[in-house]
Amino acid sequence: MSPIRAPLLLGIPVKANIYKLSVASQTCQRVMSVERIFDEFGHFKRFQACLYFAAVFQAIACGIHYLASVFLVERPNFVCAPPGNITDVLYGNHTGASLEEVLPFFKPANGPMVVRTAVGQQWELSTCQRAQRMNPTDFTYEQVVNRTTEKCDENYHYVYDHSEVYQSIVTDWDLVCDREWLAKLCQPTFMMGVLVGALVFGDIADRVGRRRILMITSLCQFVFGVSVAFTGNYYLFMVIRFLLAMVSSGYLVVVFVYVTEFTGNKVRTWTSMHVHAAFAAGIMMVAITGYLVRTWWIYQIILSTCTSPFLFFCWKFPETPFYLMAKGRLQETQVLLDSIACFNGLEPGRLRAEDLLEPKEALLEKEVAMGRAQPAEPERKLSILDLFGTWRMAWRTVTVWAVWFIGSLGYYVFSLGSINLGGNQYINLFLAGAVEFPSYLIGCYAMDRVGRKRTCAPALLLAGTACVLIIVVPNDNEVLVIILSMTGKFAIAIAFGLIYLYTCELYPTIIRSLAVGSGSMMCRVGSIVAPFCVYLADIWQYLPQLIVGILAFIIGVLTLLLPETLGEPLTSTMEEAEALGRKNSPDQGTKDPEEGVEMN
Repeated sequence: MSPIRAPLLLGIPVKANIYKLSVASQTCQRVMSVERIFDEFGHFKRFQACLYFAAVFQAIACGIHYLASVFLVERPNFVCAPPGNITDVLYGNHTGASLEEVLPFFKPANGPMVVRTAVGQQWELSTCQRAQRMNPTDFTYEQVVNRTTEKCDENYHYVYDHSEVYQSIVTDWDLVCDREWLAKLCQPTFMMGVLVGALVFGDIADRVGRRRILMITSLCQFVFGVSVAFTGNYYLFMVIRFLLAMVSSGYLVVVFVYVTEFTGNKVRTWTSMHVHAAFAAGIMMVAITGYLVRTWWIYQIILSTCTSPFLFFCWKFPETPFYLMAKGRLQETQVLLDSIACFNGLEPGRLRAEDLLEPKEALLEKEVAMGRAQPAEPERKLSILDLFGTWRMAWRTVTVWAVWFIGSLGYYVFSLGSINLGGNQYINLFLAGAVEFPSYLIGCYAMDRVGRKRTCAPALLLAGTACVLIIVVPNDNEVLVIILSMTGKFAIAIAFGLIYLYTCELYPTIIRSLAVGSGSMMCRVGSIVAPFCVYLADIWQYLPQLIVGILAFIIGVLTLLLPETLGEPLTSTMEEAEALGRKNSPDQGTKDPEEGVEMN
């Protein structure tokens, strides 16, 4: 996520004493009585519902593009091709007249294939090398000592098994053996684009408006998504995918802000959390399309066009009233307010844009405009170092960053690694997306009933426990492994979904946006590391789950030391934020949840 404006995310009136006046543009940044809009027009009536579901529909495309590489870079069975035409093939108990007949049964760890060519040569074929038998007498599978070995490189061809994967970028551009690392860079490079997109579009949206960014990024998602299918080489493919990552991230960043600025605080927890559910629907679409289409460029086109209907009506989206008011565009705000009233079956004109200004601020602006007052001096710019101003806040920041990191790392390890669990990889990925729906429902309910900390910490502990249990499960019990993996994904999705709101509540107004923004950067770091963690499955199948499990368990324990924020008012100063969780009583000591000690 981007550094979202916390008051807009939470739907709480901004309380501040200083507002800047831009002399160049003569526009003022206004403070709005935010909740009055929703008290008058409803927190989630017809107008907001239509906008919400339309905007969230395109978020499905973000989930699609984030996980599409799972099947784009799928590597089927392959061997180094021999010279000449093949007449006979031996592999264990399997025989055939062509490599294609035997390749579905090939496992590199069990030994090479033995083939005989039309000119009588015999070759032992492995994935990245081939060996010619010298002066063979019989055509048998037993390996012989007298042979010459050649390493396969870019000058050689490979033969691929097309029974499961007809065409992927791996088979098109021979991204195997010495070039395998190029295929493994596909997802990390995409996540780098996600990081850049979050930084770029999050800032631009505050300058030019949410509506324009939604339109531009959704259009670019379609254009870049389809363009990926027509790239003729690997390097152009990576460049277009990087741009696609930027605009996908930009849309996801801005749509969170957009939907929260159109929904009231009574439903905002649910509406913001369930944007993630649209992302999960995109993962399920990837699984279904990957199962039905085994040619990568057709697969890419289908995925890129499935949300294209959004392009026909996104240009009708209005700008948010908060952005219009912040830019001083009162007339446009009034038109929007009247439209909301009509669409919701209410009388137009019942709320004026001028009424959304705080009385003192409206008076100040009028005085400044008439030249009878001077604009207030801007506040000191805060830096990331202010998150570490005291030992108490430093410890809190480190813990919160760790939750952001493990939330993202675990989310993508469970998603990307689901195809390595055994069984049907398409069903596994589909389940990895489907399991998020109940996680967000339960997470929303729990965080408003038992608290943020008491939901986040148990979720991380459950994810850690599930990951560790995978290790002790027998290798042949694939069903139990999949159940435990989905349990881990379910739990990590809860923690990942609520950390946005929890971070906002743990920090004061003066530094809240910085806290969310820095946490978002840790989230992106986790998403970049996740593909490399998944690749560790080449060393041991369950090593990625073990790493995530240990980290999730440790960070879950640390989360128990954070203060609970349920029912607590938002803090405005660093002193108030530091006091969260402290309960003073004349007869009892003060229990410090972050330090876990009794202080008298």
